[in-house]
Amino acid sequence: MKSIVVYCGSNPGKKTIYQEVAYALGKQLAERQIKVVYGGGNLGLMGRVADGALENGGDVIGIIPNFLAKLEVAHKTLTDLEFVDTMHERKARMVALSDGVLVLPGGYGTLDELFEILAWSQLRLFHGPVGVLNVNGFYDHLIAHADKMTEEGFLRPENRALMLVAETGEELLEKMEEFFRQNSENKPLDHTLYVSKS
Repeated sequence: MKSIVVYCGSNPGKKTIYQEVAYALGKQLAERQIKVVYGGGNLGLMGRVADGALENGGDVIGIIPNFLAKLEVAHKTLTDLEFVDTMHERKARMVALSDGVLVLPGGYGTLDELFEILAWSQLRLFHGPVGVLNVNGFYDHLIAHADKMTEEGFLRPENRALMLVAETGEELLEKMEEFFRQNSENKPLDHTLYVSKS
């Protein structure tokens, strides 16, 4: 993998472990020479991932809608910062630039991004790995619910398996690299399918 989208919160969370892991992940990606693609802000876990990569020689691309640039305070020292018009355009552009998706703790926006990319993976619109970093058990309930959806027949086992999970960045990146190596259909997402023309 040459680039990974990182979805995570624009808030830091109440426990310092979330910020520590976010920074460490940015550093790990830089050390692996994997470009970070993310939402472009300098606050919360988003900012810590970007800082972790940048301060360790990594490349970071931010994609941020114009209306959020003021609210989230765009990061000023990124390798590249792109401004877009809508949230849909932001998400599609981020995925189009990346070989995989990695999710840290976050709120509604992070979950929206996670489930959208899992749905795209299920529909074979996105072919890269989707990894969830289960820091401090943050996603235990979500993982259990995915298992419940499978148990009740609303999610096929092969689609449940599209969500890769690990408790450390190193383990998750190894799982994602293995998925990427085994996937012979790595294709960029045609993000024009998801951007409104109006």
